[in-house]
Amino acid sequence: QVQLVESGGGLVQAGGSLTLSCAASGNIFSINYMGWYRQTPGKQRELVATITSGGMTNYGDSVKGRFTIARDNAKKTAHLQMNSLKPEDTAVYYCNCNLRTGFLGSRWDDYWGQGTQVTVSS
Repeated sequence: QVQLVESGGGLVQAGGSLTLSCAASGNIFSINYMGWYRQTPGKQRELVATITSGGMTNYGDSVKGRFTIARDNAKKTAHLQMNSLKPEDTAVYYCNCNLRTGFLGSRWDDYWGQGTQVTVSS
């Protein structure tokens, strides 16, 4: 069993900052990439940021220069620092991990957290 627990969402005014955290736990053998996606009602889930085990990052165009993703491999955690927040950043943010469990014959699979709400007021 694998669990991804997110924290740090909430309400913030435009121009403010929030930090989201994601902690992975369970029978995990190895984690490839960790990342964040977000979704608003009626829209597809979109990439926010990802980071590989080696530290390579990828950001969605709408957050480049404002958001920063970091990772602690030993603790199996990822953090998303969100600065200069805009009302259009309002969404449910989901942590995503591509990992292998410790079970014999496991393969690389995607796992998702339950989501955390971020609301940016204008």
